[in-house]
Amino acid sequence: MSFLFQPFTQKEVTLPNRVVCSPMCMYSAGDDGKVTDWHIVHYGTRAAGKVGLLMVEATAVEPRGRISTNDLGLWSDEQMDGLKQIVSFAHSQGSKTAIQLAHAGRKAIVDEPIIAPSAIPFSEGDKTPLEMGKEEIAQVIEAFAQAARRASEIGFDIIEIHAAHGYLLNQFLSPLSNKRTDEYGGDLNGRARLLKEVIQAVKAEWGTSRPLYVRISAVDYHPDGIQLADSVALARMMKEWGVDLVDVSSGGITPQPPDRIFPGYQVSYAETIKREAGIATGAVGLITTPEQAEEIIANGRADLVFLARVLLRDPYWTIHAAKKLGVEYIGPKQYKYGF
Repeated sequence: MSFLFQPFTQKEVTLPNRVVCSPMCMYSAGDDGKVTDWHIVHYGTRAAGKVGLLMVEATAVEPRGRISTNDLGLWSDEQMDGLKQIVSFAHSQGSKTAIQLAHAGRKAIVDEPIIAPSAIPFSEGDKTPLEMGKEEIAQVIEAFAQAARRASEIGFDIIEIHAAHGYLLNQFLSPLSNKRTDEYGGDLNGRARLLKEVIQAVKAEWGTSRPLYVRISAVDYHPDGIQLADSVALARMMKEWGVDLVDVSSGGITPQPPDRIFPGYQVSYAETIKREAGIATGAVGLITTPEQAEEIIANGRADLVFLARVLLRDPYWTIHAAKKLGVEYIGPKQYKYGF
């Protein structure tokens, strides 16, 4: 039996396999943040391709938190219907569903004033954000909570909180972007306070019967930024706060890319956090072949593999992988003769 195709159970949710369609922004929503036909077909195709978990892209919890004006949103009840269609079809295909709740902070490209822990732009020439006061912090926490309520009513199986890639929660976590001197700054405990309060607010709406994931950037690729030891410490905190899995990515707090990018270049971060923090992890980053994904799961380096660009190239990657790894056909009955 392939390890990649063993079920994975947390709380009341069982994924049929360990393949996750990683959240990937499509920048295809209207200004109203609603699902379009593109999203219906895009996500439906990956669900028909039998990913174990279909995760909807970074979805803004408030208008000023959009990465772009074409981001999906969940700040209004009016945005729920299209997401319900995605969830309903995915469930009909046997895939579980998740949504990544996000706030872009200083990386938002919108007309509204943008916000951040400190008034430091992302890069030279970018808009300078407003430093958040306690009122703005409370508004963001409540926005995450209300988005979680809507996600629950829609019927998602899992929520992921986006605290990576230089977006708002990552901006609070990183000493490169957080220069605050109040209780939301300073050491790691202070810089993680907003994330903790968001997790608590989300859990209050989401409940405890379904899993909660958090995506982090394990390292900032900067000597003065987040290091792997910091992320291990943060993962231990998140385990205490009730997080079920850490989705381990890296970078994004500055424009500086990693020095080296190679197949599986982030897997060791997920492996270290899983081992040292004792929490389930997801590995992401240039995982492209069935054999590579199988090795990660079989050797216990991570619990799930999050696939991104390879699923843009081949939405039926999971079906092809099953065949290559000797698993009986798992695809839709309508497509069986094609495989």
